[in-house]
Amino acid sequence: MILQGGVLLAAPVALAAGLLSFASPCVLPLVPGYLGYVGGVDRSGTRARSRVVLGAALFVLGFSLVFVLTSVVFAAVGYFLVQYQDLITRLAGVVVILLGVVFIGGLGPLQRRFAPEWRPRAGLIGAPVLGAVFAVGWTPCLGPMLQTINVLSLSSGSLGAAAALAVCYSVGLGVPFVLLAVGFGWATGAVSVLRRNVRAINLAGGALLVLIGVLMLTGAWAFAVSHLQSLVGGYVSPL
Repeated sequence: MILQGGVLLAAPVALAAGLLSFASPCVLPLVPGYLGYVGGVDRSGTRARSRVVLGAALFVLGFSLVFVLTSVVFAAVGYFLVQYQDLITRLAGVVVILLGVVFIGGLGPLQRRFAPEWRPRAGLIGAPVLGAVFAVGWTPCLGPMLQTINVLSLSSGSLGAAAALAVCYSVGLGVPFVLLAVGFGWATGAVSVLRRNVRAINLAGGALLVLIGVLMLTGAWAFAVSHLQSLVGGYVSPL
């Protein structure tokens, strides 16, 4: 059952992680370029709004599939190590704390990023492929937040929960792309605000990861998951 304490607790974290990844300083400035690339041009030589929106949606679909697959692999590993779940969760807490420090800007060697030079064909056909390349290549911008989701998937040992968390992360990262492609004025204004406050966003995101890591390390996360699970069990009857 996907509706479980771990998902209820981690889903908002995954959604926020996606939004924070979008707002990171090496993703946000690239958004116009990505939207132009995946939109391509129509036969008249101009970019139709509908093509840009569809291209953005296909781009989001491409990286979402990669994220879901990766999280499911982590969960599969966790499933076979379920007897060590408490130890895994505590060790994962240490990893998440380090990822938080990286997101803030610490641990210089881990700030290096790998961005593949290869690009698929511009336009709708290449949009999902570019999304997959984006998912694989853009670290550490996506790395700290995304790996936190993978760590949570590992500690859950549930394929359904892992897929749900990856979808939440993808929604947080992908919806802003689509809203900007649609051309909502308030979305453009929101991006301007994010650009002006990118350092504060990094600090807030890093602090969130450190907090989650501390909760996992101390056992408070597992306690909260267990408590939520008991509440869910009281309201949701088994199938």
